[in-house]
Amino acid sequence: MAGRHYDAWRVGDRIVHEIRRTVTETDNLLFSVMTHNPQPLHIDAEAARASEFGQILVNGTFTFALMIGLSVGDTTLGTLVANLGYDALVMPKPVFIGDTMRAETEVTALKDSRSRPKAGIVTFTHRLLNQRDEVVCQCLRTALLTRAPA
Repeated sequence: MAGRHYDAWRVGDRIVHEIRRTVTETDNLLFSVMTHNPQPLHIDAEAARASEFGQILVNGTFTFALMIGLSVGDTTLGTLVANLGYDALVMPKPVFIGDTMRAETEVTALKDSRSRPKAGIVTFTHRLLNQRDEVVCQCLRTALLTRAPA
């Protein structure tokens, strides 16, 4: 099990996730089609070239999902009861096909669960950065995690 139980986390813990991912045209196109997002900036090269970006802009919900996916192995894999929410989502820079993404996580809050004595609530700040170390996506994720077995 790669994830950590609730009791293993401390506020201020930081992880630089090792797995990196280069975004491909196929990733962007399939995600856009699977989620019924017909935004021309994501799927129409001519429309994208005519935009201020001059190229295909990667679907923001794919960017968000990739950020969370890159973090799961080191944070909640095998210990998650439920994700309780995602807040303060921002995307300060665009992502383009060919960009290589990496993720970082910091624990910003811990709270014992009142309704589940065998679990606790961890608030993570996740950041996704491109190959130029620019933050392209960031959010708070609140997760209910199991406590370590007695």
